[in-house]
Amino acid sequence: MSNSPKQRLILASSSPRRQELIQSLGLPYIIRVSDADETVEEKISPAELVEVLSVRKASTVLEMLEANEKEGIIIGSDTVVVYQDEVLGKPVDEQDSFRMLKALQGSTHQVYSGVACVDAATAKQVVSHRVTHVKMKSMSDAQILRYIATGEPKDKAGSYAIQGIGATIVESIEGDYFTVVGLPLSLLSDLLLSFEIQVL
Repeated sequence: MSNSPKQRLILASSSPRRQELIQSLGLPYIIRVSDADETVEEKISPAELVEVLSVRKASTVLEMLEANEKEGIIIGSDTVVVYQDEVLGKPVDEQDSFRMLKALQGSTHQVYSGVACVDAATAKQVVSHRVTHVKMKSMSDAQILRYIATGEPKDKAGSYAIQGIGATIVESIEGDYFTVVGLPLSLLSDLLLSFEIQVL
């Protein structure tokens, strides 16, 4: 199947990790950073939350596109960490990072990643999510503080990055690794089939 302009992907994210993952698919793509409001007032499940925000990010980019740019599939994605029914987003400061990492150490939590694909020309959309269980090592307060001092937890859901030095504090995972990184590629490739885009 040829990669026509209609098959290009439009990634609605400024995340370097998601950009690297999109690049790995080998399809033409561009980046359009979404400035979508990520606040959700109503109480919804983590699965619903990541799907709602993924659609919102992609839809925001759709509204930003000029008429002559409306070709391709916009991809929005959102990731949250959930521990004992509490959604852990990005930490507000180092104290918040410490609170999260202290709670997560020595136990298992869930990472939810939503993916939304929106056709820029027709606004047709599909959305789904994946969940992965992550077991953290037990850590001393000193180890947690040293990890925070690396700066890595600063803008990460749950205050860690499994693809960085944070890999050293993860004992095991059950599920899709890329769900934890922030863009489940297997799920994305399935959703793209709805638009007749085949990764393989």
